[in-house]
Amino acid sequence: MNKVHVKTGDTVVVINGKNRGARGKVLQVSPSEGKVIVEGVNIVTKHVKPRKMGQQGGLLKAESALYADKVQLVCPKCGQPTRVGHKVNAKGKKVRVCKKDGCHAEFE
Repeated sequence: MNKVHVKTGDTVVVINGKNRGARGKVLQVSPSEGKVIVEGVNIVTKHVKPRKMGQQGGLLKAESALYADKVQLVCPKCGQPTRVGHKVNAKGKKVRVCKKDGCHAEFE
């Protein structure tokens, strides 16, 4: 089992590749492949065949997966891309925290 540092619904920024600097929300996470699908990032064109009688075929734009290593979580408090740390909060629950100096905000 592989672990990925982001979860579905997190806001991330792309740190590498042709979409560098793009921000978006994580739509889907695939831990076994180590990939994520981010809203509005890594758009590809799919050729779609009509499947039913009268259905329209053509070109469809969709988000494609990219490696989770290429994205960094954005802190909701300071708004900066950050590495993720872990700690146990006062309620005894393990939470993710911002690693930036002076921030240390907890993620939901």
